[in-house]
Amino acid sequence: MSAHCQLTGSKPGFGNDISHSHRRTSRRFDPNIQRKRYWLPGEGRYARLTLSARAIKTVDRVGVEAAVARIRARGGKV
Repeated sequence: MSAHCQLTGSKPGFGNDISHSHRRTSRRFDPNIQRKRYWLPGEGRYARLTLSARAIKTVDRVGVEAAVARIRARGGKV
């Protein structure tokens, strides 16, 4: 599963692990991605969305229809 959110577009960030001796090795900061199924009453079907935990809270606040409209406005497929 790719680590990017369909609603917010958040993707992994990159940085360094720094050890006690201060050696640096590369690492990835992944967003908290979840797959969640929502009922779309306007279309009469379920949609499975790949969302970050923050985006799930956004869907709870604005509603699934508005969230799907935002995803489609960004050029995403639902």
